[in-house]
Amino acid sequence: MDDRLQHEGYMDLALAQARKALEGGEVPVGAVLVDEAGTVLAEAHNRCVALCDPTAHAEVLTLRKAGNVLKNYRLTGTVLYVTLEPCAMCVGALIHARVARVVYGTADPRSGAAGSVVALTNVPAFNHHIEVVGGVKARECSELLRAFFQARRGNRS
Repeated sequence: MDDRLQHEGYMDLALAQARKALEGGEVPVGAVLVDEAGTVLAEAHNRCVALCDPTAHAEVLTLRKAGNVLKNYRLTGTVLYVTLEPCAMCVGALIHARVARVVYGTADPRSGAAGSVVALTNVPAFNHHIEVVGGVKARECSELLRAFFQARRGNRS
């Protein structure tokens, strides 16, 4: 199967998670972690508001779930699909977990740590590097975020 089509299929799952975040009043970001065979290990969406936890990003929650499934915090060889480019906190967790690749939807020009603002995924001094693929279903991912933030600005009037 073509890599791009495979990426799009998993990104559709991440988008479904992002929509759950939106329904819960959270910033609509969703993530899915798959193993080397393509099996979905875990899925999650942002829950910072619901959990009163600044670390409850979709990526971190997905890593936690996958760690519990595998009974190991090392998630070697896995691929994370996420609708928004990960921040520095999330990239740090991905490095520690030894995730092999991150595939994201839309870039984050304010706090993206996989190349937009800083490329923490490939710092030579770090003991693990993560392959990055960006722009998968970028339009759908960015439209979801744009609609969320426009609605929030509209509610402040």
